[in-house]
Amino acid sequence: MAKTVIIPEGTGKPLAPYVPATKADNIVYVSGTLAFDENNNVVHVSDAAAQTRHVLTTIQKVIETAGGTMDDVTFNSIFVKDWADYAAVNTVYAEFFPNDKPARFCIQCGLVKPDALVEIASIAHVG
Repeated sequence: MAKTVIIPEGTGKPLAPYVPATKADNIVYVSGTLAFDENNNVVHVSDAAAQTRHVLTTIQKVIETAGGTMDDVTFNSIFVKDWADYAAVNTVYAEFFPNDKPARFCIQCGLVKPDALVEIASIAHVG
């Protein structure tokens, strides 16, 4: 099995030893993605919808770099800091997946930075 590291242009240095995604056998595994700028600062503080849009735009860029589209996403793992943001996350999420929705789960948990409100990891089948 060949494994390819996926790092879109303009990607900042990760906080830990990981890459934005890996591709193996036409499956793209996107690491947990937060609303970070290129210096790993949280953007859109206190705005779950804007953070979700930033996260999904980043994931879209990763998937496209791997040769796919958001229609290729088959599974998402969603982590929210507060259930109060669940509706806002879902509203933006629906914009990125207007047709057939991927399978997913969503849990409430603490995230790596206090101002982060949402994190999403994805799996896509491309090619």
